[in-house]
Amino acid sequence: MTETIETKPASLQEKLTTLPTSPGVYQFRNRAGKVIYVGKAKNLRNRVHSYFRDPRQLSGKTLVLAGHIADVEVIITSSEVEALILENNLIKELKPRYNVNLKDDKTYPYLVITSEPFPRIFITRHLKRDGSTWFGPYTEAGQLRSILDLIGSIFPLRSCRFRLTEETVGSGKYKVCLDYHIHKCKGPCEGLQSEGEYGEMIDEIVRLLKGRTTGLVCSLTEKMHAHAAALRFEAAAEIRSQIDSLKRYGERQKVVSLDGADRDVLAVAAGDDDACAVVFTIREGKLLGSRRICMNNTGGESEAALLSKAAENYYLGTVDPMPDEILLQHGISDDEEEGLKALVDEKKQKEHGRKSSVRIIVPRIGEKAHLLDMCGSNARHHLEEYLIQKQKRGEAARETPGPRELMKLLHLPKLPERIECFDNSHLQGTDYVSSMVTFVHGKPKKSDYRKFRLRSFEGSDDYAAMEEVITRRYTGSLAAELPMPDLIVVDGGKGQVNSAHAVLSAAGLNMPVIGLAKRLEEVFMPHVSDPFNLPKTSPALKLLQQLRDEAHRFAVTYHRKLRTERTLQTELTSIAGIGETTAEKLLRHFGSVDRIAALSLEELDAAAGKNRAEKIFRFYHPEEERE
Repeated sequence: MTETIETKPASLQEKLTTLPTSPGVYQFRNRAGKVIYVGKAKNLRNRVHSYFRDPRQLSGKTLVLAGHIADVEVIITSSEVEALILENNLIKELKPRYNVNLKDDKTYPYLVITSEPFPRIFITRHLKRDGSTWFGPYTEAGQLRSILDLIGSIFPLRSCRFRLTEETVGSGKYKVCLDYHIHKCKGPCEGLQSEGEYGEMIDEIVRLLKGRTTGLVCSLTEKMHAHAAALRFEAAAEIRSQIDSLKRYGERQKVVSLDGADRDVLAVAAGDDDACAVVFTIREGKLLGSRRICMNNTGGESEAALLSKAAENYYLGTVDPMPDEILLQHGISDDEEEGLKALVDEKKQKEHGRKSSVRIIVPRIGEKAHLLDMCGSNARHHLEEYLIQKQKRGEAARETPGPRELMKLLHLPKLPERIECFDNSHLQGTDYVSSMVTFVHGKPKKSDYRKFRLRSFEGSDDYAAMEEVITRRYTGSLAAELPMPDLIVVDGGKGQVNSAHAVLSAAGLNMPVIGLAKRLEEVFMPHVSDPFNLPKTSPALKLLQQLRDEAHRFAVTYHRKLRTERTLQTELTSIAGIGETTAEKLLRHFGSVDRIAALSLEELDAAAGKNRAEKIFRFYHPEEERE
C-alpha cells in the first residue's frame, strides 16, 4: 500500500511543509539516496503534494513511485521555460528509474550554414553553438542528402574548405578548382564573386530550407526581369534555370494544406512499455519532412502525457523555424499547454525579434483532423518498426511476476497475459457508469480502456449494473473489436462475481472471473461460498489492487464528467435559444457553470456568438438589464 505524508520520514515531512509555490524542478530520491524521478512544476508545492494523496487516486507507475519516495530536492527557476529546459537536462544526465526515456536527438544529422565570410553548407552530427545557422535534426539522413544535392543543383556554392577572408583572397593564395570550370562555383577564392553577392545566395538558400519556395521564386523572377531589362541575358538565363529547379522541387513536395499555413502536426502511438511520436513539419502548406521520437519506460502513461513529453523534447532540441500553429492528436493539461506555448513563443521571439503567440489546436473534423490521422498512421508504423528492432536486439520487456503468480494461486488454465477489470460508479442511483481497464503483461494498456453509461435499469442496483456492462463488453460490438481476456476481475464480492459469471455462461463463454472486495482485500470465485486471501506481500495481490484502483479511478473520473455536463445542460439549456451542442461546447471551453456565469458579455461573445452570448448574459445578470 502506498505511503502517505504521515508515514514518511520526519525530514521529508518537514520539507513538504516548506515547499515554495514558485515554478521549478523537483527530484525524488529513494532510501539509498538515488534520484528515481525528475519533474517540473508551475507550482512546486501543489505538484509535489499530489504524489501523497489517497492511494486510490494514484495509478500505474505513479502508485509504485510514491511508495519509494524517501526524500525530495527542489530547484527554483524564474520561469516555466527554464524549468522545462532544466528538467530535460537532468533526465538525460541522471536517467531516473521512473521517468519516460526519450531517445536523444544528439546523434541525428543537422544541416549547417557556417558563419564564415563565404559560408559553407554541409551535414554534421555535432551541434555547436558557434554562431552558424542550423537546420534539423533530421531523422532520415537520406532525406538530408537529397536536400543538399538540390541546393547544389540550384546554387553555385563553394565546396572547398579554404579559409576565405579579404586578406587571403587579395593575396592570391588560392586558385579556382574544377567546380568553377563546370559552373558549380563562381570562384570567390580568386575574388571572382563578391561577398555581398555570395551572401544574397545564402539568404535565398535559408528561405528555401524554411520552406519559403513561393516567395523565393517571386524574388528570383524579379531579379531575372531586372537582368533582362539591363541586357544581362546570361545572368537572366542562369536565374531562370534556378527558378525552373525550384518549381520542380515545389511540385515534388506534397501539398497537404491549401491555406498555405506554417504548422507542425504531432501524434503518438503507444505500446505496452514503448511509444513513438511523429512530427510533421508543414511550411506554406507543403509537407517538408517528418521527425520521429521513440520513448521507452512508458507503461502507465496516457497518450496525452506522452504527446506532451515528446512535444517538449522536440521543441527543446530543434533549431528549425517555429510554426504559427501546432496540431495535437490529444488535448494536454492547461499547465502543459502553457509551458509548451511559452517555450515555442520564446523561440519565435528570438527568431523574428518580435512577440508572436503560437496556436495549439486539437482538431476533430476537417482537413486538420485528416493531417493528424496521417501523422498517427506514421507513428503507429514507426512504433511497429521500433518494437521489431528492439526484439531483434534482445531488448524485449522483462516479464512481471504478477500474472504468473496469479496463474499459480488461482489455478488458472493459462497465463493471464490480458486481464480486464470492471468497476461501477454512481451517486444515489444517478449517472450510473462503469469502467473497464486493461492490463497486458501486468501493465496498463490505456488504448483498450473503455467506459460505459448504464441505462438498462433504474435506481441503485450493482448486480444489474454488472450484468449490463459484462453483456455489452462480451456479447456486443466490443467482442469483435477487442481480444478476449485471459482473466476478468470485478470490483466487488460474491454477488457481483456471480452476476458476471451468469452472463458469460449464458453467452457460452468460459473465461475465469474473480472479484476483489475492498474492505479486507478478499478474493471471490463464482459459486464459492467463502472468499480466500492472497498473501499480503504477493505480487498477485499487488497486481489485483492496481487493477481495481485503476478501474475505480477511471470510473469516478467519467462519473464526475457526466455530472458536470448534466448540471451544465439542465441550467444552460433552460435558457431560450441555448441547445445541448452550445452547452457542451461552453463546458469544454470554460469547465464549469460558475465560470460561465461570471464571464463578461465580450468573453461570451467570443465563445458562443453575439445572439447566444446576450441570452446567456441576461440570464445570469438580470439586474444589469433592468439598469
